[in-house]
Amino acid sequence: MIVPLSHENLRGRRWPWVTITIIALCSVIFLFTNGRMDRELAQTGTIRLRILILSARFPDAPMTPDAKEMVQAFRLQHENIYQEMATPSTPELAAEWDSFLPTKDLVPQDANAEMGRLCAQLTQSQSGSIAWDYAFHPVHAFLWTYITATFLHGGWMHLIFNMWFFWLAGTILEDLWGRAIYPIFYLLGGALAWAVHGIVFPHSLLPALGASGAIAGLMGAFLARFPKTRIRLGWVIWVRIVKFYVPAYIILPLWLALQIVPGIFSRAIGMDSGIAYWAHIGGFAFGALGAVLLRATGVEQSADRAIESKVSWTADPLIVRATDCLAENNVEGAISALRQQVKEKPDSIDGWDLLLKAQHRKQYMEGQKESLAALCRLHVASGEFATAASEYEWYKNVGGTKLPRGVWLELCRYLEREQRWQLAADEYEKLAEANPTERAGVSALVAAGRICATRLNEPARAEQLLSAAAASPVPHSDLDAVIQENLKLSAAATPQPGAYTR
Repeated sequence: MIVPLSHENLRGRRWPWVTITIIALCSVIFLFTNGRMDRELAQTGTIRLRILILSARFPDAPMTPDAKEMVQAFRLQHENIYQEMATPSTPELAAEWDSFLPTKDLVPQDANAEMGRLCAQLTQSQSGSIAWDYAFHPVHAFLWTYITATFLHGGWMHLIFNMWFFWLAGTILEDLWGRAIYPIFYLLGGALAWAVHGIVFPHSLLPALGASGAIAGLMGAFLARFPKTRIRLGWVIWVRIVKFYVPAYIILPLWLALQIVPGIFSRAIGMDSGIAYWAHIGGFAFGALGAVLLRATGVEQSADRAIESKVSWTADPLIVRATDCLAENNVEGAISALRQQVKEKPDSIDGWDLLLKAQHRKQYMEGQKESLAALCRLHVASGEFATAASEYEWYKNVGGTKLPRGVWLELCRYLEREQRWQLAADEYEKLAEANPTERAGVSALVAAGRICATRLNEPARAEQLLSAAAASPVPHSDLDAVIQENLKLSAAATPQPGAYTR
């Protein structure tokens, strides 16, 4: 299983209170509704099945409008199953018949009375039902359910995964659009997603609920506005998690494809699968188009300037000037202002971060290397190692080869703590090669050799690295014991000439 863990732009200019509020609201609603909804759905499902079985055998039995609408919708989707219900042959249908009508020798008058009883039960079960009143039912959709269905969830995993995707996609868009446009966009995306689902499956009896349609809208907007942002994914393999980065322009279209394929299949067979694929597709399309329109019409830029006027760090006039330049597409002016800002305040993460974005827009490789090296240093100093590691990968992609040894060493140790053994060994070795006359270089050789000997099963490489550390002219007597211990491990793991192996 592959799950998203983070992305490069999680850190915004202020707290994403709208996103936090929606997550809290969905969680509280779930706690108060989940158990009751399960009971209501089970009860209503049983009554509906009995009405279907009885109406199939006695089609003239009078029904209430809700029951008649339900039967007609079921027949349009499952005509063959409905015909079979008239003379139940499968054990399941026969057992259901026997559970409420022990005798099959009914006369129409008895059937009418039983249908009246079942219709009354259906009306009662739907009266005040959360699933009926607030989930989205394509066959009978109340206007408010286009909004309320987005705040209901059908299980813990449904809630957790939806809210995690919402956090990853939503925080950056709240930071971009502000606390007025963003929630309106979210709710509109959810409503349109349910509308698309209802158009594709107008006769579905399954209650649709969850925030995934609205979140798909945010994912579409994310793709339209931040296509090159790298998303950190985790591949769960047994008890290990392999972490890697994929740009948004690859992973988000792939996710959309995984919705389109089963969506087309479910539409082809005319059956709602229980997963609202078309709500996801409709929400994603709305989000991508809506984000483009917000930018093209200038609404996004106006919102961004309003946010800039409120956040605390905009007191720095050079960042304010650079932000205005970027809004006017004057990238050179922004870079000039930001270079002056980081010269005056070399520890300004906001300054370096904005400078990097401006340099990225102009594809200034050398400038990006300088900014990324500075950001690595600052994020390591503040303990944000995951962010620093992401920036270091970017640094290497634009041609960077050497970081300050202290920063580099801390990143290597972080990779080792994360059990990214191969990458940690490679980086330790590069650090040693770049600092052959420094104590840090010897320590890096020993660390790389130890990983190769104990984690990677590369005894030959381990021996080479440890021998180089032992031969270094840099004083390292305190490391001799570790070097010798790992050399012995490497020798024991190295096949001897003529030895039998398998």
